[in-house]
Amino acid sequence: MSSTSTPRPARFETWRLAIVYVIIAVAFSTLLVRMINLQVIEGPQWMIRAVDNYTNEVSVPAPRGIIYDRNGYILARNVASYNVVITPANLPDDDSDTQRIYRELSELLDVPIGGREDDENLLEEAKLYGPCVPGPGITQLVVLQDSIAPYTPVKIKCNVSSDIARVVEEKSMDWPGVTVEIEPVRDYPTGSLTAAIVGFLGPISAAREDEFRALGFIPNRDRIGYAGVEDSMQDILAGKNGKRIVQIDVAGQELRNLEPPIPSSPGNNVYLTIDTRLQAIAEASLLQEINFWNTYFGTIRISSGVVIAMNPKTGEILAMVSYPSYENNRLARLIPAYYYEQLSQDPRHPLLNNAISAEFPPGSVFKLSTATGAINEGIVTTSTIVDAPGQLLLCEKFNPNDECTGLNTRPFVDHIYEKKPEGFGPIYFYQCIAYSSNVCFYKLGGGYEDEIEQGLGIERLREYARALGYDQRSGIQLQGEADGLIPTPQWKRISTGENWSTGDTYIASVGQGYVLATPLQILMSGATIANRGKLMQPTIIRQVTDGDGKALGVWFDPENFQALNTPQPGSYQISPFIPNMKWDVTETPIIKSYSCGDGYCSLDENELKTIKPESVEAVRTGTRLAVTDPSFGTLYDVYQGFPIAVAGKTGTAEYCDDVARAANQCDFGKWPTHSWTLSYAPYEDPEIIVVAFAYHGGEGASVAAPIVSRVIQAYFELKAIDIAAQGEAAAGQ
Repeated sequence: MSSTSTPRPARFETWRLAIVYVIIAVAFSTLLVRMINLQVIEGPQWMIRAVDNYTNEVSVPAPRGIIYDRNGYILARNVASYNVVITPANLPDDDSDTQRIYRELSELLDVPIGGREDDENLLEEAKLYGPCVPGPGITQLVVLQDSIAPYTPVKIKCNVSSDIARVVEEKSMDWPGVTVEIEPVRDYPTGSLTAAIVGFLGPISAAREDEFRALGFIPNRDRIGYAGVEDSMQDILAGKNGKRIVQIDVAGQELRNLEPPIPSSPGNNVYLTIDTRLQAIAEASLLQEINFWNTYFGTIRISSGVVIAMNPKTGEILAMVSYPSYENNRLARLIPAYYYEQLSQDPRHPLLNNAISAEFPPGSVFKLSTATGAINEGIVTTSTIVDAPGQLLLCEKFNPNDECTGLNTRPFVDHIYEKKPEGFGPIYFYQCIAYSSNVCFYKLGGGYEDEIEQGLGIERLREYARALGYDQRSGIQLQGEADGLIPTPQWKRISTGENWSTGDTYIASVGQGYVLATPLQILMSGATIANRGKLMQPTIIRQVTDGDGKALGVWFDPENFQALNTPQPGSYQISPFIPNMKWDVTETPIIKSYSCGDGYCSLDENELKTIKPESVEAVRTGTRLAVTDPSFGTLYDVYQGFPIAVAGKTGTAEYCDDVARAANQCDFGKWPTHSWTLSYAPYEDPEIIVVAFAYHGGEGASVAAPIVSRVIQAYFELKAIDIAAQGEAAAGQ
C-alpha cells in the first residue's frame, strides 16, 4: 500500500538575515568612516601630498660676488664653464639614432660610449661617480638618469672648450636631447700669488649640509668658501638663491610656473686692502733671495718664507705672501684627490697661510718687547751703561734658594761671540737694540748679579709682549689664525712638569725657548712701536659694495668670526673702511702693576698702568740706530744710501722642529736658524712696515733684510707712479 506525503515548507531563520544585515552595515559603516577620515580628517594632508606630486621647487643659483684688490684689480670672478648634457626624455625613439648620437659625442668629447644598457654592474658602478668626474660611459649615465628623472639633464662632460660647445650647439638639430649647459665657475686671475689670501671654493660637506640647506643652498651644486676671504666672507659673497614653484607631470617634465618666480640676489663684492703690484714684488723678492741662497749652498736650504707689508697707521695689509702657495684655479671646478693629497702631505704646509697660522720662535725681533718693558719699568734708563761681554756665565736657579755651584752654571753667549769673543763691551740702551746684543737683553730680562739686581722677569715680560700684540689672535678676517705663546712658570709646570728657571727667562728675553709667534704678531709688535704706541686692528678688507658699487655698512665679529650687518659688542667696522685702534699703550692701562714683598714678587690684577710715551720713543730711537750706526748697526749695510729714513730690527732664531730632527740638524749649540727682519719707513711718520721670514734662512740681516728693503723701496716707487698718474689725469680734465 502506497501513500503520498506532502513536503513541509522550509523554516526561515531570521538570525541568519540579521547577520547579513549586520555585515552589510559594518561594511558600509567602515567605508563611511574611512571616507570621512580620508576626506575630512586627513583631507588637508592628502591634498598637500597630491599637490607635492605635481609641484616642484626649483632653486635658482645666485651669482657669487667678485673679489678685488684695493685698486680694483680682480682677484676672484665668475666665468662661464660649458658642460655638454643629455636630457634622456628628449632622445630619439629609435635606438639606432640614439647610438649614433652616442658614437659621435664619444668621438668629439673623448668620453667612452659604455657597455650595454642592461648591464647591471656598469649601472651600479655609475652610481658611485659624481657629475663631471671621468669614469662611466655615456650609455650608463643616460640610462641611470632616465630611471631617476628623465627630464633632468645629465652631465656627460664638463668644462669643455668654447669650440666644442659651438660644435654641439650647431649639431643640436641632428642631436636631439643634447645641449650645452652654461655654468658659472670661479676663476682666480692672480692664481697662487694671492691664493693664501683669497682661498678657494669647495662642495658642501655632509657635516654642514643641514646648516647650508637651512640657508637655501643646494648640496652637490652650490659651492662654499674653504679658505681665505672666500671662507671668512662667505655670507657676504654668496648672495641668496632664488626660487621657482613649477608644475611637473609624472615624468618630471616642467609644465608651468605655479607662483611668481623669486629672483636670486647676487652676492656683494669685496675689496681687499692688498695692492697686487706690491704683492707680486714681495713674492718675487722672497723667491729671489731663496733661490740665491739655495744656489749658493747647493741645496734646498730655505724651503719656505713669509712677507707681510702693512700701513701701521691704519692696519691695512698691503701685501701678504706665504710661500709655498698653491694654485687655487686647480681647485675651482673640483678638488683633484691627487693634488690635494700632494698639498696636504707637503711638510711646508702650502695649504696654510703661514703668515697667520704658523708659529715660529721670533728670535731677536722679540727684543722690542723686552726693551719696552725694561725701559718702562725702570730696569735701566737711556743713559745706563750695560756691560755686554761675548759670553755670560749664569748661575741658573729653579728655586730662589738654590745655591750656585759649578753644576748649575751655564754659559750664555752673544751672537757676535764667534767673530768678536770679547763682545760689544759697555753699551747704552739704544745700542743694545741697534746691535741686537743678546747679553744685554739677558741682563734686562733676567738681571745679573749686582749690575742689574732684578731684571724684567717673565711675568712682566709677558705683560709687555701682550701689549704689543703677542700671545693672542689679532682678529684679522682670515680663518685659522694661531695665537702664539708667551710662556709662564705655571704653563711650564703643566706642560713639562718642571719649575721655571732663570735661564728660561734669559732665553725668553731674546725670543727663544718656549716663545712662539706668528709673522703677523711680530709685524704688529713693530707697528705698535713705529706708530708710537697705537696698535691698529690688522685688516684685509677695505670695503664691501653691492652690484651698483654702493659701499655697504659691514662689521666683523672676531670672536664668532662672522660678518655683521649691524654693529655688535666686540665687533669692528670693515666697510666703509675706517681705521680701528685696538688700543694705545700710552693711554690704555693694560699693563698689570708689579710689586715685591717678603722675597716674592707678583702682578696686581687690579692695578693697571700704561707705557710711557718716552719709553716707546726710546725703543724707536734704538730701531733707527740699527740703520744709522756704522759700527755694529744690524741694518746699516742694507739701508746705506737709502733715500728714505728707515728704522727696524733684525732677528736670527734658533729652532729644532720635526723637519730639523729628521735632517739631523739639532746638534746642541749648532741648531739651524730662521731669518727675520722688521723695518718701517719713513721713520718720523711711518706709512709702511714690512716683516720678512725665511725658514732656515740663517742670519736675519743677510737673508730677510734685503727682502724687506726691496719691498719698502718698491712701495715708494709705486706711490710715486700713482701720484704722477693722478696728476696727469687731473691735468687731462
